Amino acid sequence: MAVGKFWEGMKLRMNLKEIKEMLPFANKIKVYAFVGPSGTGKSYRAQMVAGEKDTHFIIDDGLLIKDNEVIAGESAKKAATKVATVKHALFYEEEEKVEIIKALKKYKPQSILILGTSDGMVQKIAANLGLPEISDTTYITDVATEAEMQTARKIRVTEGKHVIPVPTFEIKKDFSGYLLDPLQIFKSKGKGQQPYISEKSIIRPTFSYMGKFTISDTVFRQIVEYLAVQTPAIYKILKTRVENYGDGAKIYMEVTILYGYNVVDGLKDFKEKAKKEIEKLTAMNVVQLDVVAKNIYVPEEGE
Repeated sequence: MAVGKFWEGMKLRMNLKEIKEMLPFANKIKVYAFVGPSGTGKSYRAQMVAGEKDTHFIIDDGLLIKDNEVIAGESAKKAATKVATVKHALFYEEEEKVEIIKALKKYKPQSILILGTSDGMVQKIAANLGLPEISDTTYITDVATEAEMQTARKIRVTEGKHVIPVPTFEIKKDFSGYLLDPLQIFKSKGKGQQPYISEKSIIRPTFSYMGKFTISDTVFRQIVEYLAVQTPAIYKILKTRVENYGDGAKIYMEVTILYGYNVVDGLKDFKEKAKKEIEKLTAMNVVQLDVVAKNIYVPEEGE
């Protein structure tokens, strides 16, 4: 126990040292803020506001995003409770701070946009990460009408949806079980100006009023069995079992192989194809896919 506490202390000191080393560089970063109540459409408009500020970096709900790519952090929306979500979004834990700081040291942004529900929240995030004070704040009321905010609130409350400003493929792995659908945005900025084009991912948080987003086991079974039927090496499906593991699905299948095909290569190709197609069609992770050859079918003459 004493050894464990010693290493815990060492780790904390190393984290604090890293934060202090970051400060000289961090002081050169221009910090912008985008503030608005929860559920009013901040994340939906985050990249648009970032573009107006000519910044490529966004901090939103525990994530550090560069353009359309998550480069550090874990979404606060995965937290089990709202309290835990707020703590995560504020980078309350030293480990969470250090991961973001390492990424900032690596990418050396000239500016960054921080999203938050209040002035106090964005100021706290900046302080926790050793960043300078906010130099300019954009409020949701500056970029959205009251009608648009009301619509966003209604969707959040009734459907539990939340937008994260990155493409679907960037967060699919992080949100297995909760991702709903991608959303593409095309917005003209006026004649002669480059249009704003972006893709978002809409997810349902773990603590959503609507509960977890799930896909029936039958869907997985139907997809994997359809793909098996299309595979020349597989003659017949004997059994299929699907289990939901929270962070993805575990699939077990028993098949009969057609004589003349290499069992190992045939099943390997099928597993790779099936895993890829299931994740593509459902946006859910396949944690494990086991395919067992129980029999070999030898066609009779003339078949």
